[in-house]
Amino acid sequence: MIGEPDDFARAVEAALFASDQPLSLGQLRQHVGEGGDLPAALAGLAADYAGRGVNLVERGGRWHFQTAADLAHILRQERDEPRRLSRAAMETLAIIAYHEPVSRAEIEAIRGVQVAKGTLDVLMEAGWVQPAGRREAPGRPLIYATTPDFLSHFGLSSRRDLPGIDDLRAAGLLDPIDLAMEEALAGTGGQYVVENDDEEA
Repeated sequence: MIGEPDDFARAVEAALFASDQPLSLGQLRQHVGEGGDLPAALAGLAADYAGRGVNLVERGGRWHFQTAADLAHILRQERDEPRRLSRAAMETLAIIAYHEPVSRAEIEAIRGVQVAKGTLDVLMEAGWVQPAGRREAPGRPLIYATTPDFLSHFGLSSRRDLPGIDDLRAAGLLDPIDLAMEEALAGTGGQYVVENDDEEA
């Protein structure tokens, strides 16, 4: 955006600044009305803030201001985490993110072990997972999907930005046991059951 922002862009900026949560285009329209080109105003503001201490970013169709990535360490504070995600919760979150919408039975089929009810509760309390309706199948099981807060927390614009298996391997985020099993199964085409603790941390 060249020069000073117009009144519509200023209204968009004010609405985003005052909001305590990311806003969708529809929510922004409720604040600023129909009197301007909203996508153009957002693009201009994002460009204006690109090199500053805070940036205007879009995550999962919602816009918000956040601290510039290279300055996040300045604001980081030591705090006691009331609850850490267990391995079971992390695996469940990953399955939902990569396969959503997905039912509990489908999660269990992929993990190879039963999913404790508390696992999904923890993810929903964190705001990263939500019910997404019911599967049109016998029993109409509840299905789950990730939320915009999940995308925002992990710095993803959309699920297309989720890392692939090669990215995870290169980053050293795959468990050595999982890697060994993956290599073994690549030659046999077999399947295995993951037998890890499902107890919540």
